[in-house]
Amino acid sequence: MSTKAKFQAIRGTRDLLPPETALWNSVEQTAHEVFGRFGYGEIRVPIFEPTDLFARAVGGNTDIVSKEMYSFPDPPIWLEILEKVGTIKDVDRTENTFSIKDNLSNRSFMAEILSLRPEATASVCRAYIENNMQQLPQPVKLYYLGPMFRRERPQKGRYRQFYQIGAEVLGGTDAPTIDAELLEMLMSFFAKLNLSGTTLDINSIGHSADNCRRGYVAKLKSELEKVKDKLGSDSQRRIDTNPLRVLDSKLEHEQPIIANLPKIADHLCDDCRAHYTEVKRHLDLRGVKYRENWRLVRGLDYYMRTTFEIIAQGLGSQNAVCGGGRYDGLVELLGGPPTKGIGFAIGEDRLILSLLEAGQSPQAASRSELIYIAWMGQNAYTTAIRAAQTLRAAGFRVELPPVELKFGKALERADKLGARHALILGDNELASGEWTLKTLADGSQQKLTAQALLEYLRKL
Repeated sequence: MSTKAKFQAIRGTRDLLPPETALWNSVEQTAHEVFGRFGYGEIRVPIFEPTDLFARAVGGNTDIVSKEMYSFPDPPIWLEILEKVGTIKDVDRTENTFSIKDNLSNRSFMAEILSLRPEATASVCRAYIENNMQQLPQPVKLYYLGPMFRRERPQKGRYRQFYQIGAEVLGGTDAPTIDAELLEMLMSFFAKLNLSGTTLDINSIGHSADNCRRGYVAKLKSELEKVKDKLGSDSQRRIDTNPLRVLDSKLEHEQPIIANLPKIADHLCDDCRAHYTEVKRHLDLRGVKYRENWRLVRGLDYYMRTTFEIIAQGLGSQNAVCGGGRYDGLVELLGGPPTKGIGFAIGEDRLILSLLEAGQSPQAASRSELIYIAWMGQNAYTTAIRAAQTLRAAGFRVELPPVELKFGKALERADKLGARHALILGDNELASGEWTLKTLADGSQQKLTAQALLEYLRKL
């Protein structure tokens, strides 16, 4: 006898459930509020895009593009082509996989290859170009929230479907004040979340020129060649492919070697050095605390000047919760006009983990809002309905049980649901016109009229 398959979430994905989702909602609402106050508007871009968009933006030789993206041919296109040339018969489009019941010839065909987005900056830049947003008052300030997809090895705080909160500033100038205000907004966001122990690391990686970053990379590569035999295999490979990434190494035995390598700050051109100095001055003016980290780099040529990272507690050695930087060449690389740009992405999964490690309770995010109505007797049910409608209209979250429960069972259920108050409605309350409000934390209770109840709850 066959047994039914037990379906489970795919490895590297998981379900987000209440009450934890209350904490997620609180974080996302804080992003809406803080970013909105700084003049950012929300953008929503597709979950999948042409693969080439990410190959250009993220880098075709990176692990993200070459190993981690979920890519697929667009079925309607290649099926229609094959059907037109008569090489496929009896295609069953209702199955999870297409059933092809004929041998294909050696004919070649073109199919559009799409990918689930591994990040959102490329999509936002594509939207900026496609929707002629360069015609709007510049710079255009946008933010986004949503899922991303990478086939990484699952580990603490890292998933194959993960969530990011990010922002991009596109167009206008590369004034240091833009960089500083973006960082001020970021730190305001983390402060609003009461996430203590965050550290802002900043650096300047100059720009791609012989008298700036390109010259530094040549110097760095030369020095790395001298110590190549002391480095691990990944760092040895990166000497040829991307020397800057060697500075990212977390291998303990490589740290003393890296500490003695040339520093990019000593090789910036005059303009990039002046820009970095001004960014730091404007951070000081805003009271934003930061730490300079010369090893904080980006590997692609279109990244330039300001780069930054925010470190949070409770995440182990991989403790970055946010990263970003200036990318003045990306929009042009994707087919748009020369456009200044700077942005960041927050790993929301890791942010939530850090908040939980810091002691923030998901129950606390929802407990203060829930009122449980404990009604007893059919006569009280009509009043309970009216009370629920009134409280919900006033903005309170209300749980109205569908069937009558004994008093003790009702309070037990209210506590399990995370309610802060129980509104008790029985014959005595109906007769007096005063409802009983019980605070579950300490057991105290008081009698209030309907209007007095609303006024009391609004003051909490």
